[in-house]
Amino acid sequence: MIRLVTIGVYGFTAETFLEKLTDGGAGLLLDLRQRRGVRGTDYAWANSARLQSALSAAKIGYRHVKGLAPTTELRHLQYREDDQQGVGKRNRIELAPAYAERYTREILEPFDLDALVAELPADSVTALLCVERDPEACHRSLIAGRLQAQHGMSLSDIRPD
Repeated sequence: MIRLVTIGVYGFTAETFLEKLTDGGAGLLLDLRQRRGVRGTDYAWANSARLQSALSAAKIGYRHVKGLAPTTELRHLQYREDDQQGVGKRNRIELAPAYAERYTREILEPFDLDALVAELPADSVTALLCVERDPEACHRSLIAGRLQAQHGMSLSDIRPD
């Protein structure tokens, strides 16, 4: 059975992020971000080149799955909802229903998850990465839920302590 975890960037340091992944048996990280950078010095470690270097040193594979990243338009839809709710991206606790519906219809449903699953390692954990701390506030939860439902994967979420 393929094992799957989700993980965000917010709330981790580079060290705690890698520690959680290695302790959890991660062998592959799928980067689900459209833009593979994070603003601010606290999260510079999560910018693509630095992250890939750190993962390589930890013997964790890396793959950018841009086809599962939300479009700029979809991200802006979520930002407008965040503004209406008075929350910022770093403290969002759930996705806007309109965002979740459109992401599912426009991105997730047309994507060939069967082909992706065929390339996942069976002997280690695959981690789905985006930036939000909580999976409920991120599109990675939609992907993880679909993978679990359609492919019977075990699923857990890694959160900062």
